[in-house]
Amino acid sequence: MATSLARISRRSVTSALSSNLIRRNFAAEAVAVATTETPKPTSEVTPSPDRVKWDYRGQRQIIPLGQWLPKVAVDAYVAPNVVLAGQVTVWDGSSVWNGAVLRGDLNKITVGFCSNVQERCVVHAAWSSPTGLPAMTLIDRYVTVGAYSLLRSCTIEPECIIGQHSILMEGSLVETRSILEAGSVVPPGRRIPSGELWGGNPARFIRTLTNEETLEIPKLAVAINHLSGDYFSEFLPYSTVYLEVEKFKKSLGIAV
Repeated sequence: MATSLARISRRSVTSALSSNLIRRNFAAEAVAVATTETPKPTSEVTPSPDRVKWDYRGQRQIIPLGQWLPKVAVDAYVAPNVVLAGQVTVWDGSSVWNGAVLRGDLNKITVGFCSNVQERCVVHAAWSSPTGLPAMTLIDRYVTVGAYSLLRSCTIEPECIIGQHSILMEGSLVETRSILEAGSVVPPGRRIPSGELWGGNPARFIRTLTNEETLEIPKLAVAINHLSGDYFSEFLPYSTVYLEVEKFKKSLGIAV
């Protein structure tokens, strides 16, 4: 009797162990199948093989603001990466060089005949001037504005040279045939008389210009105007990016 009970108990234990082992094997197989066959959800969209990734966007050169649209003369040179916004007028023979920003969003900005605004200059105009003088920014004819200069609501009369890195504040006036040295700062409402050389921070009188120096001022503006003509002859308003795009498409076997 005891031996028969021992046999029965052994059979029950072995059957229980085998059933647990089978269940564990089934569970492991189910997990393996779920991990291998079930695809992982992804949020990425597979692009079409004939899709060409190319960015046509670029910096806008002319930015109209409301009813105001920048006006550029036919023979004026404006570099491709210049920004003209709002009430900006660029007259005949003038040139605006690479990286310059002319913001006419609050008042008028005028670049006169055969004048030039060189690289990285910033020209702005305020609503009104605290000095009561005109708040518009006027760069008259035959004026050379050096690179990295800042002009705000100032007036520059004909045949002047503004040195590089100069700052002209609201209401400042540079009279005709004057030269401002590089790095000068003209405070608000300051007037630089005609035929004088000024410089410093704040700008101070240095000396009176000679007749030969005053005659060289318009010659410099004319020389820069001739130089801009070489750039103008190579300038394409829509650039040549489309040629690179067509070449890239052909290399992929895409019909242009």
